[in-house]
Amino acid sequence: MRRICQPLLARLGREGKSANVSLPQQLCTEGLCLSGTSENAAVNAVPPAGQRFELTPIRLPVLATFAALIAGLGLGVILSDVAIPAWLTDSIALVGSLWLRALQMTIIPLVASLLVLGLAQMIDAASAGASARRFVALVLGVAVTGGVFTAIMLPLVLDVLPIPQSASDFLADIPDDAGAVPGILEFLKSLIAPNIIAAASETAMLPLTIFFALLAVAITRLPSDQSETMLRFFHALANAMLQIIGWVLWIAPVGVLALAMGVGLKSGAGAFATLAHYIAVVSAMGGFILVLAYALAWGLGGIGLARFARAVLPAQAVAVSTQSSLASLPAMLDSASRLDLRPSTAEFVLPLAVAIFRATSVAMNLAVALYVAALAGVQVSPGLVAIGIAVAVVISVGSVSLPGSISFVVSIGPIALAMGVPIEPLALLVAVEMLPDIMRTLGNVTMNVAVTSVVDKGATGERA
Repeated sequence: MRRICQPLLARLGREGKSANVSLPQQLCTEGLCLSGTSENAAVNAVPPAGQRFELTPIRLPVLATFAALIAGLGLGVILSDVAIPAWLTDSIALVGSLWLRALQMTIIPLVASLLVLGLAQMIDAASAGASARRFVALVLGVAVTGGVFTAIMLPLVLDVLPIPQSASDFLADIPDDAGAVPGILEFLKSLIAPNIIAAASETAMLPLTIFFALLAVAITRLPSDQSETMLRFFHALANAMLQIIGWVLWIAPVGVLALAMGVGLKSGAGAFATLAHYIAVVSAMGGFILVLAYALAWGLGGIGLARFARAVLPAQAVAVSTQSSLASLPAMLDSASRLDLRPSTAEFVLPLAVAIFRATSVAMNLAVALYVAALAGVQVSPGLVAIGIAVAVVISVGSVSLPGSISFVVSIGPIALAMGVPIEPLALLVAVEMLPDIMRTLGNVTMNVAVTSVVDKGATGERA
């Protein structure tokens, strides 16, 4: 009998998704979900942070925002040869700029709170036993591998399939110091910020990430009552920021329309070609994670490729149709059953993976940042790329529980800032995120099942 935590069931119910397997409710005590015998209690205990600190649900008006993007670009193209009064173009630019600034103002406090909650959750998971530590190691390994692959392959892909030349005016003015490479001593000095408030005001993401990562570790070492108080503070802060983002995104069609019209006026029809090229390139980086999932299941999980493909196909169908890893959880559990994985392993790893693991995040988020850098003509040094990978890995832990459109801005913004890449294009690219998000969900769901097979083999030895 399959059992998962009540909070996950509640969230699944709120999304209105249908379950493909029986998932009776289970008693959760102190945030821990236990099943099976006491011998397997450590394996079946799902760390509590993800369930205790549920985030405020917000939604981007996806279709309206996408329609606004197309309409704005279209109007810009049509009017590009028309003499428009300067006051009108300035007014349109002001509307877009105000909306973009409203979106940016929440990034630092939201990222800080999500980092603390996410890393606390990861630390809880690692303390749940050998299987949990094996899972965390796989999570980090997949994340780093995806980042390294993107860092190597995306520039090569852009050499073979370059960004359309007509996209040269796709961006607004680029800061003079974008992509500036500091000296090694200056870089090492910048890792620690003597004034964290000043670092936040300067959006210095690397020292901020280090500080809040250390803070998260420190919080887990406090007495339980103090730790709980601090985590509840960051939980409340995250929800407050998400509430503000929800208000900003409610008027996303207006902001995107204004920004897109400005881009259309500058770039003409080339803006459409650029967006199509962007979607294809970024999705290809996510495709690597999809292929890697099959390789892991075969190489480390000991499962034949054909058998794994057949078993995971129903979960992939749900992933593509819903674009939700959470909604795909029942189907993933069914796939694990088809692969004869131990129920105790599947019931532990898969809900945990949904809570703290987004396999495609680092590869695809870094791809977006590097694509924008190429679009802007910003040269990103290998050292800055390494910084981007490190920030992407840490940020991916904190943004898992967010919807794709929200995590797009929250996750990629810090990566771009850490590498000196302009973040203004993200406000437009989020409007087409629903298309790459199909690959994100497909890769995430497939990798979740693959990682479960590897953890199960490690717990039981060679599978019969």
